[in-house]
Amino acid sequence: MKVRTSLLALIVTAAAAHGQRRERARDVGIPLEGTPGPLDAITDVAGVEVGHRTLLSGSGRLVVGKGPVRTGVTAIFPRGRDSADPVFAAWFTMNGNGEMTGTTWVEESGFLWGPVAITNTHSVGVVRDAVIEWYVRKERLHHDEWSLPVVAETWDGGLNDINGFHVTKQDAWAALDSARGGPVVEGNVGGGTGMVCNQFKGGIGTASRRLETRDGGYTVGVLVQCNYGRRRPLRIAGVPVGQEITDLTPCREPCRGSRSGLPVAIPPDFGSIIIVVATDAPLLSHQLKRLAKRAALGVGRMGGLAGNSSGDIFIAFSTANPRASRDSGLAQVAMISNDQITPLFEATVQATEEAIINAMLAAQTMTGADDVTVYALPHDRLRETLRKYNRLNP
Repeated sequence: MKVRTSLLALIVTAAAAHGQRRERARDVGIPLEGTPGPLDAITDVAGVEVGHRTLLSGSGRLVVGKGPVRTGVTAIFPRGRDSADPVFAAWFTMNGNGEMTGTTWVEESGFLWGPVAITNTHSVGVVRDAVIEWYVRKERLHHDEWSLPVVAETWDGGLNDINGFHVTKQDAWAALDSARGGPVVEGNVGGGTGMVCNQFKGGIGTASRRLETRDGGYTVGVLVQCNYGRRRPLRIAGVPVGQEITDLTPCREPCRGSRSGLPVAIPPDFGSIIIVVATDAPLLSHQLKRLAKRAALGVGRMGGLAGNSSGDIFIAFSTANPRASRDSGLAQVAMISNDQITPLFEATVQATEEAIINAMLAAQTMTGADDVTVYALPHDRLRETLRKYNRLNP
């Protein structure tokens, strides 16, 4: 009981620390295209709610089953946690060395039934089952006698005791119960706690775009769990940041000199990215498939290559057309024409790019299992690099 109490205390402490907002992409002066929503977050799409559960405990040598623990769960509800109304949805995989459960039924039905949850690779099963039990406990399965939750993952085994199975159903429930609208906490939080992005500290990031009135005035929001990429290809606003900041790569403490002693624990070609795209534009599932594919272009802008060991899996949903799946007669739905969809593609690319940058900017240096340290992207050096290439906004 004392161990669990200590862990809970660390969770509370970590949550308070993560509540301290760090600079985001626009604060740093990165030149970005498009107009964000008021929060520059996925929650700019009305109704979307996000919750996190962050697990941080222990230090030093890895002891499987004991820690150190650097992991968690993130949950995204399309219509809020109090709604049982499905949304039109579709998914896409850029490289498939990863997992997103429930996508067979998303593909077949065209709907997302419930939240999208994100965690670490070896906790997908417990989170999936916890989502089902959460619905059962809340007596939310009146319409359906079964549930096929969408739960995705990226691998945090470089910093976390991933084989210790520290994520419990109670942790998943906490993430679901904590889901709210408003600002979204980013960086070392929830499912992104132990993640690495472009060999800097990664994690959760989000951004949004609002279309011009002439294009419908719709909003597109993106949330990423960023855990992919080598350093050298990394580009920010077109600047070869990965070639300019070549040190501060993961190392085992005590780090020496250039801090570039990369341990076997975090191979540079391992990693994945999960992307959730939300919009209030009235899109049907086949159009949302097209939207999900465009997230790949946002990753490409950052230098992402979808390497062989990467799990790059994206899901997109629309909050328009409420109750379309519940209509027992002839469902009446709206959709924009394909001739009007290109601005939504552009918004998705832009928001994905910024969400990845925000994930790295919000993340803080972390030391985890076996004293492996992953460094945060240094804001001051990023500014210097952008200035060198005349790409820093005043």
